Amino acid sequence: MSKTDTTSEQDNLGEAGAQLSTAPVEDRSESVLGGPTLGVVGWIRWFWRQLTSMRVALILLFLLSLGAVPGSLIPQTSADELKVQAFKDAHTTLSPVYDRLQLFDVYSSVWFSAIYILLFVSLIGCIVPRTWQFVGQLRSRPPGAPRRLDRLPAYTTWRTDAEPEQVREAALGLLEERRFRAHTAGDAVAAEKGYLREAGNLAFHIALIVMLVAFAWGQLFKSEGGKLIVEGDGFSNTLTQYDDFKSGSQFGTDELEPFSFVLDSFNGTYEKDGPQRGTPRTFEAAVTYSQGDADKKAVIRVNEPLEVGDSKVYLIAHGYAPVVTVKDGRGKTVFHGAVPLLPIDNNITSTGAIKVMDGYRDKNGKKEQLGFQAFFVPTFAGAGKGTMFSQFPALDFPVMALTGFHGDLRVDSGLPQNVYQLDKSKMTQFTDASGNKFAQRMLPGETMTLPGGAGSITFEKDVKEWASFQISQQPGNGLALAGAIAAIAGLTGSLFIQRRRVWVRAARGEDGVTVVEMAGLGRSESAKLPEELGDLALTLTGQAPPAAAPEPAEETAADPAPSGEADK
Repeated sequence: MSKTDTTSEQDNLGEAGAQLSTAPVEDRSESVLGGPTLGVVGWIRWFWRQLTSMRVALILLFLLSLGAVPGSLIPQTSADELKVQAFKDAHTTLSPVYDRLQLFDVYSSVWFSAIYILLFVSLIGCIVPRTWQFVGQLRSRPPGAPRRLDRLPAYTTWRTDAEPEQVREAALGLLEERRFRAHTAGDAVAAEKGYLREAGNLAFHIALIVMLVAFAWGQLFKSEGGKLIVEGDGFSNTLTQYDDFKSGSQFGTDELEPFSFVLDSFNGTYEKDGPQRGTPRTFEAAVTYSQGDADKKAVIRVNEPLEVGDSKVYLIAHGYAPVVTVKDGRGKTVFHGAVPLLPIDNNITSTGAIKVMDGYRDKNGKKEQLGFQAFFVPTFAGAGKGTMFSQFPALDFPVMALTGFHGDLRVDSGLPQNVYQLDKSKMTQFTDASGNKFAQRMLPGETMTLPGGAGSITFEKDVKEWASFQISQQPGNGLALAGAIAAIAGLTGSLFIQRRRVWVRAARGEDGVTVVEMAGLGRSESAKLPEELGDLALTLTGQAPPAAAPEPAEETAADPAPSGEADK
């Protein structure tokens, strides 16, 4: 065989095995042996090809997931400004560095947005040409058979007495029955199968774009706010009712879903014994809600939100709100109500502040403000046990310790204040007759009388519970879910479906007997391809059975004996 024939055969096999993938082929026409000869347009084209390659898309996807890690480890301004401020106060050295790197605002930072946009462009630039190429492959026919089928990884052959035309016709029908795209090309039948592999690959990457769009849409049009509600109180979905509220840049407050609800009761039960003692077993908030029509009852549980239109109401926290009554020096009630306290451990040991801002006068009639630092435990360990921390989250033995202050609460200073903390800069702690700081531990129903006739505060026997809710509108959630499902389905198809080609050649041999050759080629090596080819060959031999092997030639005459031996 000549060198020209060998090259031709290799080229023919390359054409038959080409385009099993829609991955772009690198074009080296713009470089020569001495190095690249790229101009400005060439460099732009090179950069575009690198950006739209699947390798770069995967790198950007990895960087995006890696960039999201600080957002889950470091407090974010968009989620909780108080936690961010507390982190800055506790880490004075790291905080300036984090600020420069925008680690407190990861998802709106310049570097995260750059990765996000580059990934978006890379996926689109990669998918669009591959989609058109895949459509072109669907519209074209499978390529003809290579000249040397025996060079393919899966190959078999046999001889048959059937006519070549009959063999090709039977092979065409068999392959079409097995859902191959097949046609007759010359003396062979060419067939191809497994297009769902490339379709799944494209679907996976298109689904990634859908998820990116959903994420961006959700960030632009979302709204999210929190509200702490004591039993018996209610909430109306207006901006002024929120304790904190954040929204996307394209969200308008007129888009808030019109509804309201009242917290009727909160029910929490806990494991009483064993290693999981104190673990919550029931966390339910019974509410009555209205959306302009008749009132409806509902129960909100953890991970079971109340859905009202496009809004969802999630139950996210729970605590206690002791009811207190404060009287001034003349015996007039100046404050009465439930005061929510914030938990500081799993047993709901809670702290907070009671602020009496208006209406208070001392025994001399002088206007002043009162403040009480409160420390509450739902289950007290008992006097003399050496601890004031709660032993169990349920209200088994509630005790509250109060420390009283008088003076100016600084609520009119124009500076924002935490409602659960006291600004003591202009406050003076009450002292007893001996000059000792005045504080008292109280049981429900007990009263603490303030020194100097300053009044009293009563810990009422009623301890209410509060629940904290998150009200959110996330318009991109449904689209993101659809994208995630499509991505999983596409990835499954691209991993488990193999694209392969099969050729069946039937031609008459030199002795007049039909020679049948079958060969298969897959995009990647797979043990299933030879098995599938063997099954096809076994089925085809039912219509083109192997010919009987020719009998060996018999000797027609014995060699003549030498003349000398005959004479003997």
